[in-house]
Amino acid sequence: MKAGPALLFVAALGGCAAGPSPEFRNFAPKIANPSAIVAAEIGFNQLAQEKGQWTAFRQTAAKDAVMFVPQPVSALEYLKGKTDSAKSVKWQPYKAFMSCDGKTGVTTGAWQKSDGSIGYFTTIWQFVETNAAGDGAWKWVLNHGDTLTAPRVSEEMIATKVASCKGSAAASLVAPPEGAAMQTGYARDQSLSYNWVVQPNGARTVKVTLWNGTVSETVISDQVAAQK
Repeated sequence: MKAGPALLFVAALGGCAAGPSPEFRNFAPKIANPSAIVAAEIGFNQLAQEKGQWTAFRQTAAKDAVMFVPQPVSALEYLKGKTDSAKSVKWQPYKAFMSCDGKTGVTTGAWQKSDGSIGYFTTIWQFVETNAAGDGAWKWVLNHGDTLTAPRVSEEMIATKVASCKGSAAASLVAPPEGAAMQTGYARDQSLSYNWVVQPNGARTVKVTLWNGTVSETVISDQVAAQK
């Protein structure tokens, strides 16, 4: 995970994310706009560099956010009282996916630590409404990742994709493997879904699917090896 052991021009995004508040407050989404979660992810990283890694994680986490250490834990419980390190991990989003209704999204990209280690991350974002008018803030509900021996290749532009609004995706019920922990989450319109499974030995899979108008396509499939 980027904490260590979640088509747009980058220049344009720099303007979007130049000064986000810690909570990334925003008006209720009217249409799906992947730049909103890209800006939230960039702002998340900026907050970590300015205020500290764990402070940034605490301030941007949803109440029911989950992390893996390597077993799944309540992020806010795990982060409670955790002291910021002298240097935060740094990260950059490379891809973003969003539900048709614009209220659930996923970012994935690369991270780097001051000790030279590198890896990838995937963050699930949810727009959490804070008043009757529907205004609210982007909060992360899932954050995970792993180390890599070679860095992910970045493109000149951040690739984005929005789920189709045609038809409707059906929710699927899948039983967890014996002894494993599992959770499946959906966008409100079910056009984006995510699923994670953690085995007793810490091996983990995280999958994200996006509705294309006919079927739900897998757009992210992360595999983390068993922990030694």
